[in-house]
Amino acid sequence: MSTFALSEEHEALREAVRALADDKIAPRAAEIDRTAEFPWDVYEALVKADFHALHIPEAYGGAGGDALSSVLVIEEVARACATSSLIPAVNKLGTIPLLLGASAEVNQRYLPPVARGEAMFSYALSEPEAGSDAAAMRTRAVRTSTGYVLNGVKRWITNAGVSKFYTVMAVTDPAAGANGISAFVVEDGDPGFSFGAPEHKLGIKGSPTRELYFDNCEIPAGRLVGEEGQGFKIALRTLDHTRITIAAQALGIAAGALDYALGYIKERKQFGRAVADFQGVQFMVADMAMKLEAARQLTYAAAARSERAMVGEQVPDLTFFSSACKCLASDVAMAVTTDAVQLLGGYGYVNDYPVERMMRDAKITQIYEGTNQIQRMVMARQLLKGW
Repeated sequence: MSTFALSEEHEALREAVRALADDKIAPRAAEIDRTAEFPWDVYEALVKADFHALHIPEAYGGAGGDALSSVLVIEEVARACATSSLIPAVNKLGTIPLLLGASAEVNQRYLPPVARGEAMFSYALSEPEAGSDAAAMRTRAVRTSTGYVLNGVKRWITNAGVSKFYTVMAVTDPAAGANGISAFVVEDGDPGFSFGAPEHKLGIKGSPTRELYFDNCEIPAGRLVGEEGQGFKIALRTLDHTRITIAAQALGIAAGALDYALGYIKERKQFGRAVADFQGVQFMVADMAMKLEAARQLTYAAAARSERAMVGEQVPDLTFFSSACKCLASDVAMAVTTDAVQLLGGYGYVNDYPVERMMRDAKITQIYEGTNQIQRMVMARQLLKGW
């Protein structure tokens, strides 16, 4: 797979997703942001086109798309609406732990409904006192004669309340530290499982973010993902693959902002000529496009490594590349959207124009799935291994 040019199949996929996004998603983006309601109509459109969970293997009824295909879908949807791009992104985040560690029986039970569009899948790692320090989690899972009983709280869970299934990390052996964490599937409707109120957020408003509560939540033993004690390792391996989807979301947001700003400065006139004629403005858009393309190439290179790892190849630099692309793309998204607002001047600061929404949406990409400070720590550790 080339990391510098897309194949004909990938180019065709990009065109198909962009056409859907322009037709069905972009016209809804402002309203989704204004009402903060989950866009079920967009979800249905993505399901109909098989773009909602493209990564699920054909063996489980999915399209079997590779990692770069998932990146392209998320990037093009985010170009129109960042909220909507979290549908394929979070479905991947929730199900990659199963693909990495679950038994065939667990995968056969949970992946086909997601592939058919009958259910979404979320991921529950963070807690009120365990954000960047995820290994400090306190949610407990105690073994019983028939399964496990969960008690605790998870925080900042994307698409909570609209997803039917949740990959939940919980402590099974408190004395073993990170090696005492296990992964489970919890279903909406399980006794003792409930949701907090939706958070009121700066951006991605149509994607609900809520707490998960486990109050003597009983689940059968067959919901264990992998073996006991493997949950934290599965969680970290998952993030190696899914940080790339956040990079893709950031690329899409930045691309949407740049596209809109370019159109605006060509039409807007000041001092008797188009704003685009001024060299200072030209330098701004040149820098915006340069940074965006650099982040895009790094993200596609990371996606190629992700795909190789998913099929069983040893890819020692995957962790570095996934952290690097997420960090760079999200920093670029924040810079590009901020510059887009600047290029529109006062118009960029009001919600009649989309760039202020894009700037708000971009901020979260620097925070979730590991803050960019954490990404820099991860990259440094990879570089200094054995030192």
